[in-house]
Amino acid sequence: MHCNPLKLNALSSKQKNTKKISASKKLRFLLSYLRPYLFSYSIGWVFLVLSTLAGLVFPYLMGGLLGADSGGSSVDTIGQVLSKNSVNGIAFALFILFGIQSLFSFFRVVLFNNVTENALRDLRNDAFERMIYMPMDFFNTHKVGELTSRIASDITQIQETMRTTIAEFFRQLVIVVGGITFLVFISWKLSLIMLGTVPVMAIIAVIFGRYIRKLSKNAQDFTAESNSIIEEALSGIANVKAFTNEVFNLNRFRVNTQKMRDLNVKSGIWRGVFVSFIIFCLFGAIVFIIWQGMIMTQGAHPTLPKEGFYQFILFTILMGASIGSLPELYANIQKALGAVENLIEIMNTATERELVDGTKKPTLEGNIRLEDVHFQYPQRLDVPVLSGINFSIGRNQTLAVVGGSGAGKSTLASLLLRYYEPQSGAVFFDDTNIREIDLEYLRAHIAIVPQEVMLFADTIQENIRFGRPEASTQEIEDAAKAANALEFIQSFPEGMNTQVGDRGIQLSGGQKQRIAIARAILKNPAILILDEATSALDSESEKLVQDALDRLMTNRTAIVIAHRLSTIRKADKIIVLQDGKIMEEGKHETLIALNGAYARFVELQNLSEA
Repeated sequence: MHCNPLKLNALSSKQKNTKKISASKKLRFLLSYLRPYLFSYSIGWVFLVLSTLAGLVFPYLMGGLLGADSGGSSVDTIGQVLSKNSVNGIAFALFILFGIQSLFSFFRVVLFNNVTENALRDLRNDAFERMIYMPMDFFNTHKVGELTSRIASDITQIQETMRTTIAEFFRQLVIVVGGITFLVFISWKLSLIMLGTVPVMAIIAVIFGRYIRKLSKNAQDFTAESNSIIEEALSGIANVKAFTNEVFNLNRFRVNTQKMRDLNVKSGIWRGVFVSFIIFCLFGAIVFIIWQGMIMTQGAHPTLPKEGFYQFILFTILMGASIGSLPELYANIQKALGAVENLIEIMNTATERELVDGTKKPTLEGNIRLEDVHFQYPQRLDVPVLSGINFSIGRNQTLAVVGGSGAGKSTLASLLLRYYEPQSGAVFFDDTNIREIDLEYLRAHIAIVPQEVMLFADTIQENIRFGRPEASTQEIEDAAKAANALEFIQSFPEGMNTQVGDRGIQLSGGQKQRIAIARAILKNPAILILDEATSALDSESEKLVQDALDRLMTNRTAIVIAHRLSTIRKADKIIVLQDGKIMEEGKHETLIALNGAYARFVELQNLSEA
């Protein structure tokens, strides 16, 4: 069974209608990446609990130390157990406590860090794998800068949360709960004050946390958009400078950064209001507790011993600090959940592997046939691009496709590579429907030399090797020689190890085209697609490139898309596209004799034969 003709186009655009992702689903998503390291993560949590409990013992011992009898007699049971000298014994116990807590904290930090880095390494790899296997339409609806931000900024946000924020949030909660327990044990009367403030602050924390999360998520969206503007401007810096549009791009970027700044400032104001409110309430509560506690320790029959009062004050301060930090920690966790939501949307988008289920691997000899193919791009279903296309080309023959801009020439190449599915009709390779052929197997037998060659910021050798990663150095040199590229490569001081720069900026247009041809020669495909491969070159470069192309096209089925008719006059068949339809079909001489659209193209370019 093969996929529905519309499935590949429709599902890749489906994410815009994705429903809001629940918190439980986000949590399950994160846990799925922690699961392989669950043992280490669990041990880390054990150390976290132990270090937190050790921290709760501190105010109890410290209160006993402050309330100890200066004459050496003990006033609490812990002092009696530890030593006859209460002050020395409790101080010694505190140093032991600090040593134990620091050891537990060390192992907790190391384990959490290792687990986080392992889990996020897997998440980064999976996210990039999903992206690189997305259908072409996915990249029509998502900006590259936005996608880059998802792997960079969003995962960094998750990294900090998983590494420290979740553990710290849990630790502060344990301190609050443990502190309340100790307070009730020491003095239930004074503990009522805390019990009256904690729930109120918790409710306010939730309300503010949700609002701050919304503001932060909006700011993240503007950050992604700003990154996209930077990437587009720097990738096309030559065009920006040629059109003197530096100010235009700066203004676009400034508008986004201003919106981002306004949202972050607004978020900061609300955080400030909340933190100020919490601080005021906490310090007010502490003063009130001290006031009431001092009253309880005085008189002929005090209801609270001196060491108990000190312990209560220390627990109150510790709890106050914990409660004050909870809203900020909660807001950071909410930010991370917002970042998780963006990643889940990407991870839930169907890839080409999932959309396309063809499994056949027939021997592809190079026979191609299109039957009544109709196609519209998913974002413009009301605009026909190809209408009723029918043609066939035999093995080792050359098909030339000509027509004006927007006629559908490059779209035709995209359908052959199965970047998109036609809405109706069928494409056949050697009598096998393209939908039944394994996608990677199909593309492994097709090579394309585009007009705009994309080179990676690596060496010339590695850019040629991209055609067949397992190729030997000698095979790469042979391919470069066949592409008329070896001479200029050897003229560089570093030869094959010359860095080409970002997107090949260190090379000329003709040099980049010959690298692309060498890459195609190395791949040794059954079918070759040349998409305007020489249209942007000067005459000298075009001659070298055309000679390399002629060599590349030998004994292969070739689809030549060109504006320059000089590159297609020897084609076995020429089709003329206009408004997505085949207007004429035949050989060069036949079409000239028709005196139709093809003849007009030839006449306009002064290339008609005598």
